[in-house]
Amino acid sequence: MTLAADAAPETRAADAAGPGAGPTRALRAVSAPERDSSGQGPGDPAAVGAGSEAPAEAAPQEREVSGIDVAADSRDAVPSASSPVASPEGAGGDSPEEASPASDERVAAVRRVGEASRRWRALQLGACAAALAVAFTAGAVVLGAVRDGGATASVSSAPAAMSPALLASGDLEASIASLQAHLRSQPKDFGSWATLGLAYVEQARTKGDPSRYPQAQQALARSLELRPDNDSALAGRAALAAARHDFPGALKYADQALTQNPYSERALSTRIDALVELGRYDEASKAADEADDKRPGVPVFTRYAYVRELRGDVSTARRVLERALGSATSRGDVAYVATALGQLAWNQGEYTSALEYYARALAADDNYLPALEGRSRAQFADGDLAGAIKGMEELVSRYPLPGPLVELGELYEVRGGDGDLAKARDQYALVNAWTAIARANGVNADLDTALAAADHGDKKSALRAARAEWDRRETVHTADALAWALHVNDQDEEALTYARRATATGYRNASFLYHRGMIEQATGNAKEARASLSAALELNPGFSPLGAQKARTALKSLEAAK
Repeated sequence: MTLAADAAPETRAADAAGPGAGPTRALRAVSAPERDSSGQGPGDPAAVGAGSEAPAEAAPQEREVSGIDVAADSRDAVPSASSPVASPEGAGGDSPEEASPASDERVAAVRRVGEASRRWRALQLGACAAALAVAFTAGAVVLGAVRDGGATASVSSAPAAMSPALLASGDLEASIASLQAHLRSQPKDFGSWATLGLAYVEQARTKGDPSRYPQAQQALARSLELRPDNDSALAGRAALAAARHDFPGALKYADQALTQNPYSERALSTRIDALVELGRYDEASKAADEADDKRPGVPVFTRYAYVRELRGDVSTARRVLERALGSATSRGDVAYVATALGQLAWNQGEYTSALEYYARALAADDNYLPALEGRSRAQFADGDLAGAIKGMEELVSRYPLPGPLVELGELYEVRGGDGDLAKARDQYALVNAWTAIARANGVNADLDTALAAADHGDKKSALRAARAEWDRRETVHTADALAWALHVNDQDEEALTYARRATATGYRNASFLYHRGMIEQATGNAKEARASLSAALELNPGFSPLGAQKARTALKSLEAAK
């Protein structure tokens, strides 16, 4: 769907009734008896948790948990079929596709690249990126039968499929070890194969290790071999596709799962994610309403809130999330919903509130990546540069993902001490290493590439990536990325069209307003530029370490020229 440049999408009747009118069931259901559920989040496509039991007429459902993303952040990253390594379609034999201890080594390898980069600089880093891509994929695709560490205790075998609730126990590695042990004794258990596949997807998210995706694909394929068209595995495939940012595939598999079981919470949630990430916002809103009617619970409520936020209805989004947090019982749910509230508060420039929510999230799970990243962003915005750098350094040392790498580089540039510029360049170079690894494991990284390269890399490659991403999905995030990539390549007239599309839905995002303002300034629209830049800084004055500085400088220049 192409968004009208200056018109918001159609609103539902509930919206027209005023801020207190909608959502109805979502707001009621979160105050219903507490549910033990787990989920990852709106914008973290494929990150789905558990919720209430299915209605009586539905097929019996086990509690469902999946995960990923990341980017985090950003909540948005991108699809690509240009993966240099083909992932196997199925797993041979009946032994579980176990995770490898090499996985931690792979993550450590990325960290070692960071250390090496301080000595070798960017040229040598490029060669390391290619080596890392091979190292990451070799263990996952070819040597997938190597076991994870054997120190974790396993649970007793179950006669039927092991419940996905096992994944919400708080120790993912122990849960995976338990599933592997169970599948060695019960290799025909199609439900546990599906759960194992989802566990690998979640592990990829929490470890920043995309090499788990081929393992997830194998486990899910094995489940479908044993029981064709079982909804758990189909919903798992939807989650995996979304994790890899193949959103058309995610929508296809979610619809297949819902054909088998219309009450599959995971499939309902992933379907909303896919429609959002394809820019089909009206359909996403309807899908959120349908999911709310069928399976009200934390995973659906958070997606409902995000759809509202994209339309500029921040008050409803906040109200739904606050009630969802009040009903959350599992550590995963508390961490996820509190982080979503922290992000929402940060987007509105409410830094004290954001830090409080991030603290609550980290009290539930002190390793929750989005909360760690969000806390550092809020610390910087709140004036604590040292705390922000320390927190982001700790995060990147464990999980060298694109968003935190770019953020840390910009924080170094703002600090401007001896050697900080070189440190910043190292972080930007490492984004290329991660991108190579992600693509080798079937993850489309074009949006990450476009955003990072536009400001800190090859501007022409940024534009190629942004155009490729726009061809796949017309979302507000891809419109913003394409607008900015066009701007840095001096194609401002075309850029302005996409900058307007990015802000057409009413989504309140200071970065989008900053990009639009700078493009308006470049095209001679001084009055509009002043309005956009002022709105960005009023909304979220600490939206970006470098962007906020540039916005203030540009606004000062525009004011002086009046």
